[in-house]
Amino acid sequence: MQNRDAFSSCHPVINFLYFALVLLVTMFCLHPIILGLSLAGSVVYAVYLNGQRAVRFSLAFLLPMMLLTLIINPSFNHQGITILTYLPTGNPLTLESILYGVSAAAMLAAVISWFSCYTAVMTSDKFVYLFGRVIPALSMTLRFVPKFKAQLHVVSEAQRCVGRDGSDGSLLRRIRNAVTIFSIMVTWALENAIETADSMKSRGYGLPGRTAFSIYRFDERDKMILLWLCFCGGVLGWSALTGGLFWRYYPTINGAPRTPVTVCLLLCWAGLCLTPVAINVHADLVWAGLHSKETAT
Repeated sequence: MQNRDAFSSCHPVINFLYFALVLLVTMFCLHPIILGLSLAGSVVYAVYLNGQRAVRFSLAFLLPMMLLTLIINPSFNHQGITILTYLPTGNPLTLESILYGVSAAAMLAAVISWFSCYTAVMTSDKFVYLFGRVIPALSMTLRFVPKFKAQLHVVSEAQRCVGRDGSDGSLLRRIRNAVTIFSIMVTWALENAIETADSMKSRGYGLPGRTAFSIYRFDERDKMILLWLCFCGGVLGWSALTGGLFWRYYPTINGAPRTPVTVCLLLCWAGLCLTPVAINVHADLVWAGLHSKETAT
């Protein structure tokens, strides 16, 4: 069953900055613990968002993809000095290539899982709110795509009711029906563009000082989360500059030494990856407490 996501109710700036931060670190960091925590956090959040569908996606797509990446990298990459055995082709199978394949698989799976969460949280309305003024044509494009799809469904159903669907009859007849539907859609798109242009002009689109309505408000909760994101981003940026995120696989496995500073860094990263889940758990506990009080009264 899909849960109500409290993190999605945060301001779009918070949502976008969070996903940008976790995706940048995940894509450009090779530290195995960083990648493991990122994968775990993304999978947990995806399961919270989509329930059993996320579990099926992980088992049917992410797990085979990780296994394929794990197999392909040692088969074609033979760098490293720790030789475990030799393949039938005569090439060495090294420990470093296997571990690098594990990290690459974890990175790929984590990025895909984070993007699945991103598409569920960052709706088109939020994206237009953030970038609509910077790229005005973007909002028009994002608005036109779902409208075109819905109109295409309406036209197709209407043509099917009169026996002119593009899936019945001979090949020539289906082509003719498909061309008819396409012609109708082109006419509708041109007419809709003219009506939209007239409507926007009458509402003062493009005039200086024009304001835009927005349902999003930056409240105290958003400020606290923004401070947390800035703190985590500062810690991660400082660690990247000072070598705290350093890790290499070739020719030998070597990384930043384990010190109290790196342990604090990893704890900070784990907290960042679990931030949406923590916000949702807190919201669920508050809701459960209010519901119990209401039931008691």
